Amino acid sequence: MADEESFRDFVRARSAALSRAAYLLTGDHHLAQDLVQTALAATYQHWPRVQAGNPEAYVRRAMHHAHVSRWRKRRPIEVAPAVEVPDHATDESETATLRLTIVAALRVLAPRQRAVIVLRYFEDLTEAQTAAALNCSVGTVKRLHFDALARLRDLAPHLLADVSIVDRSGPAQPLGVHLL
Repeated sequence: MADEESFRDFVRARSAALSRAAYLLTGDHHLAQDLVQTALAATYQHWPRVQAGNPEAYVRRAMHHAHVSRWRKRRPIEVAPAVEVPDHATDESETATLRLTIVAALRVLAPRQRAVIVLRYFEDLTEAQTAAALNCSVGTVKRLHFDALARLRDLAPHLLADVSIVDRSGPAQPLGVHLL
């Protein structure tokens, strides 16, 4: 009973942050809810062992693995519309417009590219941590990261105006994290 109550406390405390991360990965509220539920169900099965360590890291890793497994099983071919946002928003909707631009740009990326961008910029992981979370090599992370940034530069160059990558092995610079 104590394990069950501690799991409930964890879910209450961290579900909002986990939902935001899942939404950034999937780009869809319903898929994000499913992803969080899948990861929490997997975590609950191992809760006595997991709670002693870092349970949030365990759930996030489970979410990333479930997301990768989901898109590996079905790879729909999407033709996304180009992201068009005015260069300078003059009213108070600038923050909302930027948030929508970020979400739309993330939707256009391939699933693995999106996962790398979310892990690097929104989860603030290093390349090595991102590679471990996605179960791939650091070189693959670098390639996906490079390709994703190139695609984002084409779609919404103003999103990357403040991003300068100096130390590629450390955490990436924030990419509108405060907006989401």
